Amino acid sequence: MAFIRYLSDQELPVEERVPDNDNILRVHGIHPAVMRQHYELYLELMHRPGPLSRRQREMIAVRVSALNDCHY
Repeated sequence: MAFIRYLSDQELPVEERVPDNDNILRVHGIHPAVMRQHYELYLELMHRPGPLSRRQREMIAVRVSALNDCHY
């Protein structure tokens, strides 16, 4: 398993900080602009209006994670 150090909020530029401490997201902290973009993509896909309900989106995410043997 790879290890990438997470940056603390104090190490991130204020304009690139995101209000989420999820480890999958925080690993992008080594490139703060990418972390911000990842967070915006997550919000777009999971929370903003679209053809699928929030429940359907979560069910798809859980199924894909299970198929990929993800442990989170």
